[in-house]
Amino acid sequence: MYAIFRALGKQFRAEKGQTLRLPLMAAEPGSTVTFDEVLLTADGDTITAGSPLVKGAAVEAEVLREGKEKKIFVFKFKRRKNYRRKTGHRQRFTEVRVTDVRVG
Repeated sequence: MYAIFRALGKQFRAEKGQTLRLPLMAAEPGSTVTFDEVLLTADGDTITAGSPLVKGAAVEAEVLREGKEKKIFVFKFKRRKNYRRKTGHRQRFTEVRVTDVRVG
């Protein structure tokens, strides 16, 4: 059984017991969050697609931790002009474990 839900401007596929990395949320580690914007659910042979949401469906998850992704480097330069800039970026995330997928 799985569900596709929308959270923080992106879509994720969730199964019970799965660990997901979502963009940074305002939630404390150890707390429980509920995502009720479920777009699609699948229960064995039955697939239910919402228009746009599935009524009564929800994904519950436990917040595990917050962290940062690996650093990516951005390098800009202009040839023959002695212009070089090297910067880095680490995207912050919230890691959650799906505890329950409720089908509507």
